[in-house]
Amino acid sequence: MDNQPPEFAPRDLWSDDLALREAVAREGASGFADRLKAYGRLAGDTLYALAFDAHRDKPRLRTHDRFGARIDRVEFHPNYHALMQAAIEHGVAGLSWHAPAPGAHVARAALSYLHHQVEPGTSCPLTMTHAAMPALRREPSLAEWATKSAAPHYDPREVPIADKRGVTLGMGMTEKQGGSDVRANTTRAVPLDGHDYAITGHKWFFSAPMSDAFLVLAQLPEGLTC
Repeated sequence: MDNQPPEFAPRDLWSDDLALREAVAREGASGFADRLKAYGRLAGDTLYALAFDAHRDKPRLRTHDRFGARIDRVEFHPNYHALMQAAIEHGVAGLSWHAPAPGAHVARAALSYLHHQVEPGTSCPLTMTHAAMPALRREPSLAEWATKSAAPHYDPREVPIADKRGVTLGMGMTEKQGGSDVRANTTRAVPLDGHDYAITGHKWFFSAPMSDAFLVLAQLPEGLTC
């Protein structure tokens, strides 16, 4: 047979993609070409190989430790963390925030496109960490979270933010009755003293459950939180 596609990798995902290179140049991000070329080579070879092993060993939910204490921890293959580290260090999640420059948002989108071709499982925490920045910047008390979510550092440890140089963000949006129409969501946020809220409700799922913090969609008296 001669009609079968060849093996996807190893390959240079940047140099082999004329459409991507033309789009990056057209949208004003040519200054990031060297960075994109380097990541295209890394993603199309080393990261592609890492992803195969990460996918063979699926994440495991550990609800309790061996003493019976509730921990609710999702354990990943080490390659998952290696993929997250490579992506964050190269700017897939935060390039346009920690190194703002003309074309930085275009370059970050291109980095994301290169990365997710070889490993889509990390696309959720990487994309959410990037997308959370506008919400974080609206609240001055969350300045440390904004700074560390943009930082090119990955730290999967379950420790306080003060002990980390970088953090990731997840989101809790979808409910059983509120998927495409989030106005149907019933989760409530009741303001307490200061900037704290008591959140009561049920989410259909939480994206990237081992993230350091989450944006949660809830009903306030004046309407949805976002």
